[in-house]
Amino acid sequence: MSDTDSPNALAGDAVAPEPGIRILAQFVRDLSFENPRAPDVLRSGGPQPQIDMGVEMNARGRDDGLFEVDLRLSARAAREDGPVFMVELVYGGLFAIDGVPSESLEAVLLVECPRFLFPFARRIIADVTADGSFPPFMLDPIDFNAVYMARKAEAEGMGVVQGTA
Repeated sequence: MSDTDSPNALAGDAVAPEPGIRILAQFVRDLSFENPRAPDVLRSGGPQPQIDMGVEMNARGRDDGLFEVDLRLSARAAREDGPVFMVELVYGGLFAIDGVPSESLEAVLLVECPRFLFPFARRIIADVTADGSFPPFMLDPIDFNAVYMARKAEAEGMGVVQGTA
């Protein structure tokens, strides 16, 4: 079948590009690991620490038409007698996004792009906690859509006006 035989070509319609996301680069923007009570905290025994997790996604457009997306993950482990460890990671990616309608772009940047970055960020956090002499801290999968929707609802509830592009 030639290009002129396609239904869109026969109808004279312009063919819209297929939506696509390409990861052009991935990088550690910032990484911090603290083990403030080493080596005493490394002795086995004691109760399991309480873990507080934080997740944040940020995106910005660039002059060259590409997008930078940052996934910020933080974990703080503590017991009754004090902190065990703290890790913070900002893992970034450079993305080319094609064929995505402008009304869907924010969701793609803050949901789909972090989904691509998460497995790599998870491995970095597991490695750095293991290097700190703890069992590797394996983050549970994150529902980035739920995080995005909750933040969006929170912003709308506070009267923040969402801009449209």
